[in-house]
Amino acid sequence: MPATALPELVCPAGSLPALKAAVDHGADAVYLGFKNATNARNFAGLNFTDAQIKTGIDYAKQRGKSVLIAINTYAQAGRVAEWHRAIDAAADAGADAVILADLGLLDYATRVHPTLHRHLSVQGSATNFEAVNLAHDYFGIRRAVLPRVLTLPQVEYVIKNTPVEIEVFGFGSLCVMAEGRCILSSYATGESPNTHGVCSPASHVQWIPQGDTMSTRLNGILIDHFAADEPAGYPTLCKGRFEVNDATYYALEEPTSLNALAVLPELLRIGVRAIKVEGRQRSPAYTAEVTKTLRAALDAAADPRYSVKPAWQQALNKVSEGHQQTLGAYSRPWR
Repeated sequence: MPATALPELVCPAGSLPALKAAVDHGADAVYLGFKNATNARNFAGLNFTDAQIKTGIDYAKQRGKSVLIAINTYAQAGRVAEWHRAIDAAADAGADAVILADLGLLDYATRVHPTLHRHLSVQGSATNFEAVNLAHDYFGIRRAVLPRVLTLPQVEYVIKNTPVEIEVFGFGSLCVMAEGRCILSSYATGESPNTHGVCSPASHVQWIPQGDTMSTRLNGILIDHFAADEPAGYPTLCKGRFEVNDATYYALEEPTSLNALAVLPELLRIGVRAIKVEGRQRSPAYTAEVTKTLRAALDAAADPRYSVKPAWQQALNKVSEGHQQTLGAYSRPWR
């Protein structure tokens, strides 16, 4: 693959309108999940029934786009058949690939659906080429999604030492935790993204109006308190404001979004095969705006004269978490 070949633009679809928005605005592939615990974005009101997946796949394929189905939680004891059925349903629907984290599910997909492409989910937490190559050797994975904790030189090192296509995140809500290893939600609620499909399950979330202010709680734990003119974010432990030594602030992480526009030429140079947008829990309008913007940027990124257009930054700032953006681990000037 030439160093300047464009990576695939892989965009989120939490609903059929979001899938159509991604396809219509320039995504090369969309990723989605079922309405159950096999999906790490198992929020009420989102995701796809079997019939909707069939409709979405038909819509995408008629326009030359791919559909990837995320079955990226870990199968639970006594319920493994649910995850097997999800893989079967993805294969039957004609998905181009399944995105899996659980090694047992990778084994099942390899044995039962050998022609179905398998991608290693970011929830598999493979941060080095040895982990990626193990999944390739045993389960024939075609692609691996790297966690958002690696610097660009580290990403390049993985790419140079594996035959597996490497996918990285280019935009979306940033998490301070290493994907696949977070237990904060489990600590507070007994349910975690890896087991129940949701960080901060809706059944444990409370929005409590108090006059002109709003408090949010997770299983009774106060996460944040918002003034009347502040946008009230979804309550997650890692992005709550807490009192520490008589000061109240974002003790773990401020709400912010990863934005890789500035390093797109570098991602092309090192051979990244796919750029992923986070946000299956976001609206179709979010999907359309981000897809359209990254499509334009990617199409321009191979030009040696590439520079980030102010209009792109402005468009992404509007949909960034906390209206803040960062290069995250891609830029570590202290190293």
